Amino acid sequence: MRNLTNDAKSAGVAFAIASAFCFGGSGPFAKPLITAGFTPLQAAWLRLAGGAALMFPLVFRYASSVRRAPKLFAGYGLFAIAGVQVCYFASIATVPVGVALLIEFLGPVMVLGWIRFVRRRPVSRWAAIGVAIAMVGLACVVELWTGLSFDPVGLLLALGAAGCQATYFLLPESGPEVNPFALAGFGLLLGAAIVTPLAKPWELDWALLLGHVELAGKEFPALLAVGWIVVLSTVLAYLTGIVAVRRLTPQVAGAVAFLEPVVATLLAWVMLAEALGPIQLVGGVLILAGAYIAQRAAPTKTQASELAGV
Repeated sequence: MRNLTNDAKSAGVAFAIASAFCFGGSGPFAKPLITAGFTPLQAAWLRLAGGAALMFPLVFRYASSVRRAPKLFAGYGLFAIAGVQVCYFASIATVPVGVALLIEFLGPVMVLGWIRFVRRRPVSRWAAIGVAIAMVGLACVVELWTGLSFDPVGLLLALGAAGCQATYFLLPESGPEVNPFALAGFGLLLGAAIVTPLAKPWELDWALLLGHVELAGKEFPALLAVGWIVVLSTVLAYLTGIVAVRRLTPQVAGAVAFLEPVVATLLAWVMLAEALGPIQLVGGVLILAGAYIAQRAAPTKTQASELAGV
């Protein structure tokens, strides 16, 4: 029985790594679409609508789950799905993918801020240390002493994505536990519905999908990038993440999820020639370390942490 347990844990780690890799590729493959002519909203809509279409069988199977926690599903679709995607994709239009994703991973830090200053509840010393480390890392990533090295609007959008990501940890406290497959499927469906009137896909230049985008200095079909962000960075990313957390503890799965910004930064360097400087890399390490410490101190009753990712 022990060997089976160890095998399950090993498989869970493998699934968690695969999920982090899939999620990490969303920005590096979405940015060329934005550069080619799609707006950030249109790129987000393509991901959400495509993912919702492929995961519709889950929506049909778990339709009864919505009646148990309608507010949870509504908030998850609005903030944790639509909000994160729109803010993140809009951010990477003007700032490097790695920077945007590192800032987004300040979500657990914002959770602690909410607990301390809004709910007026004390936080542990380690939580405060994690926040301080992450803030120092953020200052290094954006090179605050130079007056910000990147577009301020893009940085604010990345912080907006972080705020929306914080709902992964806060929303589930407001309702009963639900099946994570249902949460992912319905979240994508609702997210796509919310973004549709904003993205106006009926005005989308569909001919762009038949064109090419530049990746790693070479031209590839635009449909390849769309397929990556829909099939790998959405459907496969969520499904492997769900399987991983069912074989691991949420703490272990959450720790492995911090590979996502590492993967995104490396892919952005290879595919988009977006390299971070030494100080920014140090800052990235500090952000991830601080956010991880903060996550460990965040509320434990959450299924959304099982689905964390961009």
